[in-house]
Amino acid sequence: MRPYLPAALLAASLISGCSFDSVVGVVNPYRIDVRQGNYVDQDMVAQLKRGMTRDQVRFVLGSPLVVDLFRKDRWDYVYRYLPGSGQAEQRVISVYFVDDRLDRVEGDVQAASDSAPAAAVERSRVVEVPASADK
Repeated sequence: MRPYLPAALLAASLISGCSFDSVVGVVNPYRIDVRQGNYVDQDMVAQLKRGMTRDQVRFVLGSPLVVDLFRKDRWDYVYRYLPGSGQAEQRVISVYFVDDRLDRVEGDVQAASDSAPAAAVERSRVVEVPASADK
């Protein structure tokens, strides 16, 4: 029998015991938090008044993430937060204009508070925008 054969069999049996699945359970890599899009909270939406111009809305909420070429009367603000460990959170807020004036706001609007659990918050609602006082 060749002298290196038992050593090769021993090495092969030891290496076969190490698999990728066993390493994943032991090693926990660091994952960064990923934030994408426009962050819009209830305080920002509370500043909106019906009848505001597009420039005034852009000043309050920032530039929209999505402007549809076929529906120029709608701006969409999309925000996605993916924590390093945990579930992804996504918010979508749509702002509607009539004759280049703010008409209504729809979408996932909630205040940025840690006291309310995420499951208890209603995920889609229509926000009534009060009329401007300078009309």
